[in-house]
Amino acid sequence: MPDTSVWAVPVSIIATNRAEYYAKKFGGDVAKSLAEDTIPLFNSDDFEIEDWASNNMNWSDVQHAARCVEPGEVDFDEGWANGDKSVVDADE
Repeated sequence: MPDTSVWAVPVSIIATNRAEYYAKKFGGDVAKSLAEDTIPLFNSDDFEIEDWASNNMNWSDVQHAARCVEPGEVDFDEGWANGDKSVVDADE
């Protein structure tokens, strides 16, 4: 993530998303798509899980099930030195 945090997302969420997408190739049967296509693919190579999630899903698709396993750190010195700035009138 942009703040360097690390999040865990159940693979089942990603697998179900893919199985729903390809269910039309299995007569609309999501369970069959999952069992005969998605699970074997995901078991063959972990990259396939990451690839599907990165290229076919949004954060909003997984946010409900995501769990932060390592909080991020914000480098305020970096942000101050190189971040976007603007001058605004502010009431004191």
